[in-house]
Amino acid sequence: MTSLENVRVFTQSAIRIQSKDGVVIYLDPFSLTDAEAAHDADYVFITHAHFDHFSPEDIARVAGDHTELVAPASMGAEVARVADEIGATAVHLLQAGGRLELSGVAVEAAPAYNVEPERLEMHPQANGWLGYALTVDGVRYYAAGDTDQNPDNEQVACDVALVPIGGTYTCDPHQAAAFVNALHPKVVVPIHYGSIVGVPENFDEFAAEVAPGIEVVRKVER
Repeated sequence: MTSLENVRVFTQSAIRIQSKDGVVIYLDPFSLTDAEAAHDADYVFITHAHFDHFSPEDIARVAGDHTELVAPASMGAEVARVADEIGATAVHLLQAGGRLELSGVAVEAAPAYNVEPERLEMHPQANGWLGYALTVDGVRYYAAGDTDQNPDNEQVACDVALVPIGGTYTCDPHQAAAFVNALHPKVVVPIHYGSIVGVPENFDEFAAEVAPGIEVVRKVER
């Protein structure tokens, strides 16, 4: 499992996960190149409304002829517009704690929000924005969204954690390592660094503080 050959992180928090049966999941597709615009999405998950996570242009670039969208309930109107534009076959709106059974993936929504004083207004708890725990082929992937460690997400059970480390808007490398050590997954993939915010060297700062026994895998491609 630790090779994570079925997982890509293109840039920022743009994640692609593919099941053994070929079910294709995207989370927060953003700034995709022509070569990455595969139009193969079965499901597109949106964590929140910021431009680098909710990009209608990039959703259109991954959408196929049977794409379903999953998003926070608080984004219902804007997601409905995009669904109409791309011809999505379904829209699923979730609140924190919500669960959903889709073909090839079981979904649990976790709250994503800031608690650090300097960024409380960036991702307020009241916005109802989300991370997602996705069970695919018996493996539970937790894509945390833009968040700090908080009382509602620090006990999410997962095998693979994809957590932001770039600071400014989310956990910095040190805070992210503490978050991951609380989660204690088998594997962690740091995201949300090296482009809009953070630098590539954040990976090493983060990895140095992750507890022994948790494998740190580099996946951000650019």
